[in-house]
Amino acid sequence: MKKEVSMLNRLLISQRIPACLLKIMMAVLLLAFAFAWMFTACVQPRAQSIKASDTTELSQAGSQRVNQRPFTSPDLSTAIEHVADKAIPAVVHIIVKEHQEMANPLYAYKDNPFFRRFFGLPKDVPKKLQRELVGIGTGVIIDGEGHILSNYHVVGGATQIEVTLSDGTQYPATVVGVDPKTDLGVIKINAEKPLPFLIFTNSDKAKVGQWVVAIGHPRGLDQTVTQGIISAKHRTGITNLGGYQDFLQTDAAINPGNSGGPLLTLDGQVIGINSVIASQSGGFEGIGFAIPSNMATHVAKALINHGKVERGWIGVSPQDLTADLAKSFGLAVPKGALLAEVQKSGPGHEAGLKKGDIIIAFQNRPIADASAFRNEVANSPIGQQVKLGIWRDARNLLIFF
Repeated sequence: MKKEVSMLNRLLISQRIPACLLKIMMAVLLLAFAFAWMFTACVQPRAQSIKASDTTELSQAGSQRVNQRPFTSPDLSTAIEHVADKAIPAVVHIIVKEHQEMANPLYAYKDNPFFRRFFGLPKDVPKKLQRELVGIGTGVIIDGEGHILSNYHVVGGATQIEVTLSDGTQYPATVVGVDPKTDLGVIKINAEKPLPFLIFTNSDKAKVGQWVVAIGHPRGLDQTVTQGIISAKHRTGITNLGGYQDFLQTDAAINPGNSGGPLLTLDGQVIGINSVIASQSGGFEGIGFAIPSNMATHVAKALINHGKVERGWIGVSPQDLTADLAKSFGLAVPKGALLAEVQKSGPGHEAGLKKGDIIIAFQNRPIADASAFRNEVANSPIGQQVKLGIWRDARNLLIFF
């Protein structure tokens, strides 16, 4: 400060600046130094504090996003690799043979001399012919005992089944049980070594847009891995209308030979069993369907324990609601299962259900349509008490039975 004042004095002497002007200049200089000191002491630390706070909040938000990611792999670029490494050893290739007996179309002409002469019919024309059908598919090892879950249309009716593991070893398999209504079947191999198996996750938590991986043997090409997303949930009316359907729709590439293979989440757990494709060409067109894991595990356990599936029954015939029907019953949206018929001898009638009731909830779970209600009833243990939420006379009611 003294140095600046001395310099001003020399300037005053050399330039003969008036004393009043010198005082003004000194005041301005002092104010400038004071302002600079205040900015350094107050304003700059405050700016640094704001930046530090912002960084902390972003870091916390970032850590929350990472923790909420639905897969264990560090990123999508390697997630599918991890799923393939984990799951391929528990996915098997199935070759089935079915011996069929069919009527011989030439048997009716065995005594006709014209056919004998011009077509060379033998003297002994068999009444029936034998033929062998060969098919391929995929299966999932579901426990260390060698039980394998696949589709009914793969293993049902087979007279000979051969299973090939990912390491190339082969085993004959026997049918434990099949369930045509869900297109599922369980077979078993006896391997004298520990077998890898896959864990099933809760398909009720599946999200549309969720990444999934399909593994199978399309066209006989072993250990093929494809990826996609869950395109939709609760698809019904895809195959047999009398069956139990609640398909997950996926755009992961599925082709003939993939049937019975797993649809996996990015943590390597089974969320569905690939079963059907919608295709005019007979190959992949981006629309595949998988049986949800909750239905698959329920059926598999029943087949392993009892060789068949015993389903709940309440003696009603549900149907879907249209917008006009919903409006006529006073419902804002067409959600629920309308009871078109209630059998007098059934438990539903005894519990007080009536024709025209609309089932809107089953065990506190909302019911979207007749298929969802049918599946809920079928998957309920026989003898279990259930709670139904119904819509009757434009009001909600609860019925227990």
